[in-house]
Formats: sequence, structure tokens, C-alpha cells
Amino acid sequence: MTKTLFDIENYRFDETLSDALTSKHYAKDLWPIVYILRDEETKELYVGETTDASSRLQTHLKNKEKKHLTSVQILTCDKFNKSATLDIESNLIKYLAGDGNYRLLNGNLGLANHTYYEKYNTYWDIFKNVWDELISRGVAKKPLGVIDNDDLFKYSPYKSLSTDQMQSVLNIMKALCTDQYSDIVIEGGAGTGKSILAIYLFKLLNSKEQDFELKELGESEIDFLKVLSQLRKKYPNPKMALVIPMDSFRTTLKKAFKNIKGLKASMVIGPAEVSRNKYDIIVVDESHRLRKRVNLGTYFGAFDKANERLGLPKSVGNELDWVVKQGKKTILFYDKGQSIKPSDVSELDFNKLKNNQKTIVSKLTSQFRVKGGVDYITYIDNLLNCRFRKSDALYSSKEYEFVLFDSLSEMEKKIKERNDEVGLARMVAGYSWKWVSRRDSNLHDIIIGDVELKWNSVKSDFINSSNSINEVGCIHTTQGYDLNYTGIIFGNEISYDKEKDEIIIKRENYHDKTGHQGIKNPSELKEYIINIYKTLMLRGIKGTYVYVCDESLREYFKEHIVLSEVKEEEMVSPYTEEMVEVSLVGSAPCGEPLLGENNIEEMIMVGKSKMRPGANYFIVMAEGDSMNKAGINDGDLVLCRFSEKAETGDRVVALLGGENVTIKYYDKKDGRRVLLPKSTNPAHQPIMPEEGDTVQGIVQEVLKKEEAT
Repeated sequence: MTKTLFDIENYRFDETLSDALTSKHYAKDLWPIVYILRDEETKELYVGETTDASSRLQTHLKNKEKKHLTSVQILTCDKFNKSATLDIESNLIKYLAGDGNYRLLNGNLGLANHTYYEKYNTYWDIFKNVWDELISRGVAKKPLGVIDNDDLFKYSPYKSLSTDQMQSVLNIMKALCTDQYSDIVIEGGAGTGKSILAIYLFKLLNSKEQDFELKELGESEIDFLKVLSQLRKKYPNPKMALVIPMDSFRTTLKKAFKNIKGLKASMVIGPAEVSRNKYDIIVVDESHRLRKRVNLGTYFGAFDKANERLGLPKSVGNELDWVVKQGKKTILFYDKGQSIKPSDVSELDFNKLKNNQKTIVSKLTSQFRVKGGVDYITYIDNLLNCRFRKSDALYSSKEYEFVLFDSLSEMEKKIKERNDEVGLARMVAGYSWKWVSRRDSNLHDIIIGDVELKWNSVKSDFINSSNSINEVGCIHTTQGYDLNYTGIIFGNEISYDKEKDEIIIKRENYHDKTGHQGIKNPSELKEYIINIYKTLMLRGIKGTYVYVCDESLREYFKEHIVLSEVKEEEMVSPYTEEMVEVSLVGSAPCGEPLLGENNIEEMIMVGKSKMRPGANYFIVMAEGDSMNKAGINDGDLVLCRFSEKAETGDRVVALLGGENVTIKYYDKKDGRRVLLPKSTNPAHQPIMPEEGDTVQGIVQEVLKKEEAT
């Protein structure tokens, strides 16, 4: 697909626009187009599509919310049809919202998930080329792949909802409109879009915009608008709260809300805050993690005071009671399979609520996270509950990578490779190791063979923290998050009894104190630990890697998970490997030619197996945080292969202005070179190399301390 298949024309958005469009074929022939209205000074933008460009744009000129915008860009293509323009409009709204360069004036209504001929081939290629052109024109800043991994995009209300999700939203709105129901329970497993729906509802009820034109709507959309109109009359200015029980996930959603028009970070609260205020509508995401008065540690005092404030018995009242009592209407997104410890409100309490005549229950079934779909989820459920028959085949999918590793070091290496390729690849583990590094940062928590690892050094937003690729997360720091690839370490607290054909738990090896205190029934503890691992195994969008410590469990898994193939030449002992000298050429800016003799600071010994025969290598020391999401942090030693040519997706060392060295991702679109950062710091932006700027080398890997001596 080439750029010539589409065109983007620029016009002033004022009274001269009508005359400017008079001679245009798409205006005369009522051809479908997509358009972008924007204002560079206010940094506001609106996206739309139409088959009547002249009439629609004149209507916008008279609209008080849009008439201050100053320019319009009209996107045309000879392959456009109505379905294509609706889809491209939807994608532009989603990705421009995630890009964050402009503030969208669009509401989040009507972003339907259109399926049509050649959607995932021809028209997605057109959209990708359009996006590259918008970056070159300054409308957008971030590449699509970077936006896909960003929380602002993942938890944006500007998402195309499936039929399943739209029906759930409609059911919720109808329940909110009537006095027949006070509580709404939405049940759905991991990856069914519960968080997206919760945020979508917030945007829906805190927006005044209505970005439909009734002539374009079908009966279902008109029904949707009628119910929404009733709902807004009933709650013209609703006092709302989004309750998130887990600290880490709550921090992430606060950041997302801060960047969404009509929403505020203060709307996202913890359960304790609910006890202090009444609300019109309370939405609870991950409600299976609401707590009861069990194993609360230092939280007991605040918990008892909240019960006292609400007139609830100290030993009986729980956080589920609080949200039901404090909201005129409550919406609870619930998955009993993700309850992971005894302090979680019990399934019995939720069943009691669900059986109340004032409660309506709805279900989500579609899978939106895991590309392996329902087949993979069913397979994991069967694996952890030992439901396989001898005739069952191993799980296999072109869409999803599910692999068992015999070597933890190989799994760690593969996770880092995937993180370099697509980002958001992380190591996680069951709670089979004490958190000793919390008190002494020089200690390692997880030591298996020659692999030494540490638990997450931060509790909040670990997934996006700067050093997360080198650490191991647990259920408490990953539940609720999406990853591209997950590398899971099954610890020694979980094993397998071959005679009974069942998973067994070794309580003495389970080190989450609040996860087992007070549990007398072994089957209850087993259920929690199975839920933990199942939840972890449903984090990865593209793949899940597994390493098992317990020998019996490892042998059981080998019968049901494809084993990673490690080539013999890759299995070189670090004690016998031949080492060679590689030049450390310093860190930027150096003021000398990068590979010049005067710029060599010292020689570093590196394993020969890391190098390609016949290639020349050098090492640079990374500076700053512009590539920390690619696993390259300040002070890291980076092994590079000398090359003046690069391919799209390579991590390159580039020389800018003859003296400034930078490490970035290399991309090349329509003849333009661009160097892309991959950072948690939004200050880092793409660099457009100038004449004379050159690629000096390709990053091969970041060296561990023991690999660079």
C-alpha cells in the first residue's frame, strides 16, 4: 500500500471554505471523506466523516463548540466507502486521544466496531500510512506501536465497543434510568473489557457532547441515544466515583483520568474514601478485590472507623457494604475467578447481593485481551484444574505464543527480547519467595541456579516503572494490567500429585502472609493460589512463557505445554566461554568521532558467543531515560554491531551533528528517517535526522554486569 492511494488537503476553516470546495469531486459527487478540524493555538481537535463535505463543514462553522477552530484537513481516497470512513474516523479518534498532542472535542459516542471487506488488510494499511503523514505534518507525535502500549490509550474511553459491550452499556443505562434496580453486577472473566466499560460509562455520563447526526443512525443507535437522553435528564450533573481496590492500578487510572476531557483524577478513589461521601453513581472495577475484616494488617483501624461511620457492625461490615450503602446506584464489575486472598469479600456476599430483587446481573463473554481467545482461556482452566484427557492435543495457535522453558535464564532472555521488539514484556511470579530486597537493596529475592532476581522495587504502577524489565512483579502489582508478553515463574508453593492427577499446594512455601493467615481449609488456599496463577496467565496479549520450579509440576506441564527449543550453541557455560575485548567508546556527547581512536575509554571483555563472525563491535554507555521502556537505562553498557545501515525496528546508535550520540528506535516511512524514543518520560520526542546525521551501529543487547568485565 503506497501513499498515492490517499490525499490530505488543507483548508482554512472559515467563510472561504465553501468556495474552496466548489470544484472538488468529493463535494460535488457526495464521496465519503474523513476530516480533521483543529486549532494550533488552543491545541484542540475534532475528527469526523461524511458523504456531504460542504454541508457538514458548514454546520460545524455554525457550532459554538467548533467554530473557533482554524483549519481543516480533508482525507480522501479512491478506495473509500462508508464503512471504511467510519472505521478510519474511529481509529483516528482513538489514536489521536492516545497520542495526546491535541485535546479532542469528540464525545465517545458512536465508536462502533465496524467489520467490512478488507478492513484488516487494505484499510488498516491505508490508516497506518495516514498516521505517518499526520506525524510528518505535526498533527500527531507518537508512532502507533508506542501508543498501543500507553496507558492513556489502553484505558481511554475512545474505544470501539463490540456488540457484546454496547449491549451491556445499554443494559446498564436502562437500569440506571429506572428505580426498580439500585445495584448492577457485570460479570466477566479476565480480558473481557470490564475496565474499558467502567471508564466508558464515566465519560458517557460526564459529557454533554452528542456527536451523532440522526440520519446516519440505525434503530439500535437511536434506541441508545433515547436511553442516554433519559439518563442525562435523571442525572444532569451526577456525583460519581470510580472505586479501584488495588493501590497500583488506582494510581494508573488516576493518570489516565487526568488526561481525559470531562474527567478528573479525583474521581478515581479507594474503598475507604467511599465511607466519607454519598454518591449518585458508584462504579467499582475489580470488585472481587474489595475487602472484608480479615488479614488487614495496619488497615484494621481505618476499616473499623469506616464501619462505625456507616453504622455497620465492626466484625460484619465490609467494603462491598460500603459502596452499596453510599451509592444511590452501584455498578460492580466482578470476576470470582480473580479473588486471590482471604481478605477479599467472599463469593457468598456477592451471591447475596446478586440474588437481591433490587440487583440486575449482566455478563460479558467476548475476549479482548488475549489473542489466543476463548480456546486459550479454556486450555489454561483445564491445565490448572487437571481436566485433560489423554487424547487432548497440545495448545497451538498462530495468534498466541504459549511456551514452557526448562531454563529460567532463557525465559528471562526471551522476555527481554520481546520487550525490545514490542514493549510491555515482563517477568512475574507466584508468592514463593520472601521480599528481602525491600529492607536491603543489595540482596536478591529470587535465586534459581545462576539467575538472581528481585521483586518489584515500586508498589505503584510497577509495569510502567523504569526498571521493571529487570525485576519480577507479583499478583498485587500486575492484576488489572495488560502486557504483551508475560514470563511466569511457578514457585515451590505449587506442585502436582501424579497418582491423584491434581495440583497440590505446599503451604510452607507460600510467603504472602496476608494470603494464608486464618485459612484452615487447604482447598480454600489452593483455590486462591490457582486463581493467582490463572490471573497471571491471562495478562499477556501476544504470549505467555512459563518456568516451573517444582519438578513434579514441571513434568505435568511438559505433557501439556510446548517446550521451548534451545539450540546447543546457545547453551554455553559462562565459566568456559571464550571472551574477547570490545572498545568502550564513551557516552554522548563525546566531541570526537564515535569510533575514533581518541574516543576509546577502555576495553571491555565480552563473551564471544554474543558476536556474529566477521562483524565489528563497540560498546557505548547509555545516558538518560529516553529508552528506559526498551530496557536501556542510564549508565547501562550497550553492545553494538558496527553498521551504517539500519532497518525499521532496529535500536540504533546514531551520530547527530557530528558529535551528539543517541540511542533510539529506527524507522523509515515514505523515504523519511525518524528516530523514536521509548520512554516513560513524555519529554522525549521523535527526532528527524538532518543531512549528515548517520547511523553508527545496531544495538545487539544490554550487557549485564557479569557479562562486561
